[in-house]
Amino acid sequence: AIGGVGLIHDLDKRANLSFAKNGDLLLLIGKTKGHLGASLYAREIAGREDGAPPDVNLETERRNGNFVRDQIEKGVTCSVHDLSDGGLWVAVAEMALAGNLGANIEAPKSNTHAFLFGEDQARYVVSASASSQGAILGRGEAGGVPLTILGTTGGDALTAGGGPPISIADLRAAFERWLPGYMDDEG
Repeated sequence: AIGGVGLIHDLDKRANLSFAKNGDLLLLIGKTKGHLGASLYAREIAGREDGAPPDVNLETERRNGNFVRDQIEKGVTCSVHDLSDGGLWVAVAEMALAGNLGANIEAPKSNTHAFLFGEDQARYVVSASASSQGAILGRGEAGGVPLTILGTTGGDALTAGGGPPISIADLRAAFERWLPGYMDDEG
């Protein structure tokens, strides 16, 4: 595990984990390869602990991380979450639980599990007002940062790729069953 400490000069310009309001745009920052080796998905769903972890490219990490920090400092992000253990779908679920607000994201019809649960490096999910879309996409393109529009926040359930909805209440109950006390720290 690696930890970091930093100084936030303006507390009004800090990232928040929780979804803020209905209709915010969800964006994926970084490239998805669908890496499942040595992942939480492989261990918990497939019952496997083999496979190498994803490659780490420090330049890509720095570029994408700096981009996210810049969007936070510009005040265009409503919420931010890195993608680590469990990948995209776990991060979106944690953001939804923290804000008690659902989301609907698009997912590819093929390699859906790799897209939703892959633990590729240098990736983030951000929410932003729909009016910020053009500015964020333009900055990403100018900086060589891969961006994908995922969907929007809203409602009281999570859906991915038109799949069945998972209510926030049911998700919260499941977290409490599997990880007692987890919601005390995460929202």
